[in-house]
Amino acid sequence: MRLEIDWTRCDGHGLCARLLPERISLDPDGFPVIGDARLDPVADAELLRPARAAAAACPVLALRVERTRPHA
Repeated sequence: MRLEIDWTRCDGHGLCARLLPERISLDPDGFPVIGDARLDPVADAELLRPARAAAAACPVLALRVERTRPHA
């Protein structure tokens, strides 16, 4: 799984950084910067709920938690 930002939607509200400071910070203009986009379902289990909450709370739905395909 990974965090993704749709830059065509993001308006820099900053709510994502307040809800998920472990992975998202804000640049000087107030836009999100994702430190590590990967979310391992086991190792990062405690971050999955806040990540999903941050995505759901985004006023313009610019943040998403996407499933990634496992490597063969």
